[in-house]
This record gives sequence, structure tokens and C-alpha cells, in this order.
Amino acid sequence: MGALFYRHQLARGVPVTQETISGSFDKWKAREAIAEAMIPLIGKLYRDYNVVTSIYARAIINRSVIDIIKAHRFVRQIESRGLTVEDSYPILKALSEMNLGPARIDLGKLAIKYKTQGEGRSVEEFLRTELADIIDQKGNGVNAGGQDVILYGFGRIGRLMARIMIERAGGGDGINLRAIVVRRGNAADDLAKRASLLRRDSIHGSFQGTLTIDHENEYIIANGNPIKVIYANSPDSIDYTQYGIKDAIVVDNTGVWRDEAGLGQHLKSKGVAKVILTAPGKGDIKNIVYGVNDSLISEDDTILSAASCTTNAITPVLKAINDEYGVESGHVETVHAYTNDQNLIDNYHKGDRRGRGAALNMVITETGAAKAVAKALPELAGKLTGNAIRVPTPNVSMAILNLNLGKSTDVESLNDFLRHTSLYSDLQKQIDYVKSPEVVSSDFVGSRYAGIVDAEATIVNGNRCVLYVWYDNEFGYSCQVNRILQHLAGVNYPAFPKA
Repeated sequence: MGALFYRHQLARGVPVTQETISGSFDKWKAREAIAEAMIPLIGKLYRDYNVVTSIYARAIINRSVIDIIKAHRFVRQIESRGLTVEDSYPILKALSEMNLGPARIDLGKLAIKYKTQGEGRSVEEFLRTELADIIDQKGNGVNAGGQDVILYGFGRIGRLMARIMIERAGGGDGINLRAIVVRRGNAADDLAKRASLLRRDSIHGSFQGTLTIDHENEYIIANGNPIKVIYANSPDSIDYTQYGIKDAIVVDNTGVWRDEAGLGQHLKSKGVAKVILTAPGKGDIKNIVYGVNDSLISEDDTILSAASCTTNAITPVLKAINDEYGVESGHVETVHAYTNDQNLIDNYHKGDRRGRGAALNMVITETGAAKAVAKALPELAGKLTGNAIRVPTPNVSMAILNLNLGKSTDVESLNDFLRHTSLYSDLQKQIDYVKSPEVVSSDFVGSRYAGIVDAEATIVNGNRCVLYVWYDNEFGYSCQVNRILQHLAGVNYPAFPKA
């Protein structure tokens, strides 16, 4: 509690005494102690049971005491009631003593549900009803030894994918990053430079863990995970089996090959089973926006595309709006952070305008995201136009959706629908919701959502609406790619409480 809190108390006529201040600090210390006690239980569930816990979709695995308390504080922004560690700790303690099967459990939502629907039951009785499907199921559905994964390319998306996979290594029965494939650089210390780029990031901060280098065998060892660095010039020239890699999924984040013929080269290498492209695919390749059309993924698919960051940001919101209100037509304007594709200062570029200095100019350019939406949502084919403006920020973008709806609504109703969708629908991993007059782009660095609806900016006039959707075009998109990867690897475990 700070000075601002006490000013608010005085403004309301509530006397603030020394006892109040001392009592408030005592409460804070007590909550710190509870949060500290939660950390080993969260880790035990993850490493021993493959149970991923969260607080209203906010990650709490490998998080600090302050991060855990802040995740609880977040709940009051979107629910009519608050949530404290005192509420969630008994739930977590009971979970840690159950023989659970692999799952994703939202501890915050379970705690709120127990407070409102517990009906006098004990915590254990409540949980045995809520989690009946995974009680006494430890180890069931786990891929023994995990799924081997190869990152082909180690640029912005490749390094963030590496961070996500290393962070989620758990007990080693999920997704295992086994190798990184790059072209050998000219520097004698090429391996050290690759590791340094993983260790330090100007946007996303330092790597959370330890990194060491095995120069002799060309491995980067991240949090105990040995990752082979393979130098190659083409996708079809590598025998991965010589490194003990088999039936691997290759995540191609180079963007060099985008059709079946090009990406099919990966499948010619020994040890490769499937390929995911981190860019829009061409031809008959399925473009998957996870949460929207992942039901199209079949066992026979060997090559899939994760579409683009913008397509992932807007499609879940458009699906929700179209399902509830209908979308007659609309325009998508993307305000996008600059990328490596642009020049740092004015120089030749094959594309229009992109040759001008990225850090100095707003650059109008084209985007295929509006048309790409139709690949995931065929019902919107031909209904959307789109354009883009590249702006002088290194990360976090915004999509402005100007839509003509099938029926009239108002700001409050539309925002309430999107808030509820972000919390309780099948799109809760894709759509986040924020209602603050103070947020700016840097507040969304590291967001794990495909897109975040800015409720304060929503405009409604009858059957016309304008929605502002933020998205971390690097990390949020990488999380969507990882969800496809989890699906293919068979580690997309059931979520509780059920939507």
C-alpha cells in the first residue's frame, strides 16, 4: 500500500492512523510469505505431474513472489471481486497432494469458483468434482521422452521460440528443443555469438536461467537442456538421427520457403516427421490460427503454416464478433512495429517505401492479413480490406478493426461481451482484455496472447464499431506457434475449470 492509497482513504473520509499503516504492511508481509510458499508447490505440480498452473491465464510457473502477487491483483481489473493469495493457496496446496494427470489449471478461476459455488464443501471435495477427469491419472497421456523439436533459423522468432520451449521443459516429457540449424557465420566465435543473442535481448530482456557453451561438440546448454547447433546450407542435407533426434518437428522461421515444394525439403532429412512454417503459407498449405481453426489439423498433415502475427492477432477477435453480431464488411488498419525487413537508414530496397529509414519514418505498406483471415474464417471471405503503417517502434503493434456489424449494439455491451470472451470462452488463450486509460504499446511487451482488446478505445455507433487490438508481434505470435507445436506433439492437455 502506498501514499496514493492513503490519499484515497482520506478523500473518502476514512482516517488513516499509524495502526492502519502498520497493519497494511503486516498484511503485505503475510502475503509475501504465502506467495513464497506457493512457489515450490507450483514447481512440483509442473515437474512431477505436468500440470501447468496460472492465475486468470497469467503464467505463475518460474515466477517471483511479486509476480505471483501481481497476478492475483490483476483479477480485480476484470472481475467484480478481487482475489488474494489467501484465497488461492488452499486450492494449490490441495492440488499438490492429489495424484493428477497432465492438465492446465487456472488456479485463480478455481479459487473464485470455490468462493462463489463451493456450497459448503471442503476444498478437496470441490476439487474432486471439478477435476474428476484427471484425478489419479498421473502419467496418463504423457509422451515418454517428449517430442523432439528443431528450430531451422535463429532470428527474432526462433530465439523467442527457444525461450518458450526451454521455459516449458518441465519434467522432459513435453516439447524438447534438440537442435538449432543456422548457416555458419564468418566469425570465429560464431557459437558464442548465437548464445549471446539468446542470453540478451534488447526488447524482451535477459534469458531467465543459465547458458553454457560446449565449444568442442557445438552445443548450447540452456537450463540443463543440451541444444545441438547444426551448420547447414539447405534443409534436405542433414541427418538428424546422428544426433539422436528422431520423428522431429521442424519449426522453419527463416521465411525463405513458403510453399509445399520448398518446405518439403525438410522432410527429406533423416529424423524429420513434420514442419511448421512461421509465416503465411502458399498454395494448399493449411494456415492455422490456433484457437480458431486448429480443428483442421489432421494426423496426416506434415506441413502447416502458423500464418502471420497480424492474422493471429485479429482473427480470434473477428471470429468472436462475427459469431455474436455478424460482420457485414470492414477495414483493418495495422500500425506495425518495424522489422528486420526494413532498412535502418535510407538504402535500396526491392519493396516500395521500405527502403527508407525504419527508425525515422512512418511507412505505408501493404498487408495480406485482411485477406488471410478468410483462410481461417471462410465466412469473412471478401468482406475485409486492409493496409499497414510501419512505425518507429521495435515491437508491439496494433490492429484497428473498423467493422459494419449485422446488428446494433453499444460500447458497454460490446466491451462486456469481449471481456467475458477473454475470460471464459474457447478463445481465452488468444484474446486478452484491458480497460485502462493509461496503457501504451510497451505495456504489452511479452504478452502471451494473440491480441489484446483495448476497451477504453472502443467506439460504437449503431451497427458500426471500431476496435483497437494490441499485439506483441514477436512474443505473442511465438506463443501461438508454440500452441500449434504442442498440438502436433500431443501435449495439449485439458484445461480446468472447463470453459
